[in-house]
Amino acid sequence: MPSFDVTLEADAVEIRNAVDQANKEIANRFDFKGSDARIELAERQLTAYADDDFKLGQVRDVLLAKLAKRSVDVRFLDYGDPQRIGGDKMRQLITVRHGVPADTGKRIVRLVKDARLKVQASIQGDAVRVSGAKRDDLQAAIALVRREIAELPLSFGNFRD
Repeated sequence: MPSFDVTLEADAVEIRNAVDQANKEIANRFDFKGSDARIELAERQLTAYADDDFKLGQVRDVLLAKLAKRSVDVRFLDYGDPQRIGGDKMRQLITVRHGVPADTGKRIVRLVKDARLKVQASIQGDAVRVSGAKRDDLQAAIALVRREIAELPLSFGNFRD
């Protein structure tokens, strides 16, 4: 039975490369000379450091430009609140989304069922599997999910016959 998976997964290598490029640009920029501005990368967690609120915004802008240049959708990023970490230093946690959230998965299943397409959708961990008898129905389901859920950069993979 043909099926496909709806997933939410950023390319970790491209994110690492974008962070490295952003750190190089920050180190070379004149307006960041003598400051402690940088971006650190942990497992699906970015941390932006800067001296003040304005420079923190500039660090985010450099990161977004590098991500866009490397074709990483910025909708993968979930920004935390900026925090003071002593003196004038600022820190902001940026989480890279991974896996379809439970509420979005339920919404996808509900969309597919309400559309009365001849397909079945089920939540499989952090992905949603959609299966049906005909490829055309599956392609209609992909078009429906793309149209209705635009706030997340969902990918449709593992298309099997």
